[in-house]
Amino acid sequence: MKRLKRIVIAGAIFGIFFSCADEAKNTSIETDEIQFTKEGELFLLKAEDTIQQLDIEFAETAYEQQTGLMYRRSMEANQGMLFVYSEEAMHSFYMKNTYIPLDLIFFGKDSSIVSFQENAKPLDETSLPSKVPAQFILEVNAGKVKQWNLAEGDKMIISRN
Repeated sequence: MKRLKRIVIAGAIFGIFFSCADEAKNTSIETDEIQFTKEGELFLLKAEDTIQQLDIEFAETAYEQQTGLMYRRSMEANQGMLFVYSEEAMHSFYMKNTYIPLDLIFFGKDSSIVSFQENAKPLDETSLPSKVPAQFILEVNAGKVKQWNLAEGDKMIISRN
């Protein structure tokens, strides 16, 4: 009788384990599309003239910086994400889970452009480093660096909402 009881209990545990495993395999998690939230404005300047005004989101926490624009399907032409670090350092990005082709603009602590990574390919995990230490990194739609004729030394001014 004890042996039969053990077999029944073992069979029940075995059945529960494998039924849960099958259920987990067949379940996919759907997420809502992440919407842009304007948190400020950024003005790109050449000498004293404004080149472009952008609505921006800030990536300041570790989570925001690690996630960036991942999982987004689109971004308007006048939008971007600004990564803000506490000090200048070498920074490198990649396009894991990022569906939008991007230009990355690296700024030094004085808010001047120090380097670029243009036309980053969606979903590519190749490292996209700054060429020199940077404190701020702006991600915009691919092709904007060329369209706006940006150059090292151009500056930015930020205003928060």
